[in-house]
Amino acid sequence: MKQLNMTRYSTALIILLITAFGFQSCTDNDDVAIAKDLEINDFIWKGLNTYYLWQSSVPDLADDRFSTPDQYSNFLGNYSPEELFDALRVSKTIDRFSWIVSDYTVLEQEFQGTTKSNGIEFILNYDPTDNSKLVAIVSYIVPKSDAATKDIKRGDFFTSVNGIRLTEANYYSLLFSAEEIYTLNFATYNGTAVVSNGKSISFTKTVLDENPILVNKVITSGSHKIGYIMYNGFYSNYDSLLNDAFGTLKSAAVTDLVLDLRYNPGGSVLTATRLASMITGQFTNQVFSKLIYNSKKSNSNTNYLFPDKINSVAINSLSLPTVYVLTSSRTASASELIINGLKPYINVVQIGDTTVGKNQASTTLYDSANFTANNRNPNHKYAMQPIIAYTVNKNDFGDYQSGIQPNYFQKETGSTFGVLGDVNEPLLKIAISKITGTSRTIKQNIEDPFIYFNDSKTITRRGGMQVE
Repeated sequence: MKQLNMTRYSTALIILLITAFGFQSCTDNDDVAIAKDLEINDFIWKGLNTYYLWQSSVPDLADDRFSTPDQYSNFLGNYSPEELFDALRVSKTIDRFSWIVSDYTVLEQEFQGTTKSNGIEFILNYDPTDNSKLVAIVSYIVPKSDAATKDIKRGDFFTSVNGIRLTEANYYSLLFSAEEIYTLNFATYNGTAVVSNGKSISFTKTVLDENPILVNKVITSGSHKIGYIMYNGFYSNYDSLLNDAFGTLKSAAVTDLVLDLRYNPGGSVLTATRLASMITGQFTNQVFSKLIYNSKKSNSNTNYLFPDKINSVAINSLSLPTVYVLTSSRTASASELIINGLKPYINVVQIGDTTVGKNQASTTLYDSANFTANNRNPNHKYAMQPIIAYTVNKNDFGDYQSGIQPNYFQKETGSTFGVLGDVNEPLLKIAISKITGTSRTIKQNIEDPFIYFNDSKTITRRGGMQVE
């Protein structure tokens, strides 16, 4: 990948994963010949020693940790790559978001919205009458997928795969294995229990590129023309389409905007910066956000400014003083960056649930001389995605590790699902009521029968703020 230019955005893809700088290790072990069977572990140690945000807090990553090459090699030889990566991380309660992969091709595709999928996005919950089992609720169907051609929709329940009931122990092997074809067994919630309804459908996984703009429409309510965009991933290769979507809203002369990020796990920082300018437009070249690195890389500390162009094309800006953002407990990273980065400039009204709390950035490190994708070691395909910086807004605020709390709380549950983009969908209905002042907020169902376990996007698209 290209080297990140800190003053220009043309080469900066930022899923808060910094995939490029001219990385270079600063340890005394750099020039030491390493055994071939330790190449991967050598890459892991040197990459983390150079860029890991908490490098100074991990004794085994200290520059003077090893006094001889043999001591260094013996240390590396005690671990598998995955074990070493985990051993070199600070407490997992502090670092929740770093990871390592054995195949960087899958990782790269994931960051551009490409996965092998049947197109069903879903939320896994514990069965309300038997918490040893899981119930899946469809959150949305990806257009142009296999599922888009089948009789399945948002809000549908399924409990089994090929007749096998979903549990914590088997859900991953049943739903996320390499098996390309499988059958889902559907169910209905009768107000008390989830019971089989006898419906079964076979689905096929294919390589799928997901356009993150799921819904883009204008809702007229009284004197208000409300733009509604459901945006499900900060994928930089779709930035021009996102700009076109805002161009449609601009042409419609929208007076208000509802930005739906409830299923958005994050992505490119550059995309977030561009999106911020699409919402506003009156703050060009002012600071949107800042990245702060560890003490060894403090010269990389960066200010990201509101841009007015995307690759020489003017950004379609709405110049709004207020934006309404819909969130859930899965809203993370670059999605949270939008909220935090805009707050010093405009009124951000957040509706939904408390967000994840990822105020950090990561980058893809490869086994190469400078840790970029250029001239990678051909002997393996390991790559790391460590946290390398934290993010703050113009006012240096970034303390939201516990999530950003909404102004108006409304938790989305299986019993409150509605049609996305419909004026009666619970979260959107609250937003419209706040914009127009014409309707009451929906009363939250306190006794929610469904307890969240996991969801398909969190499992397959880890998101994160990515810097490229």
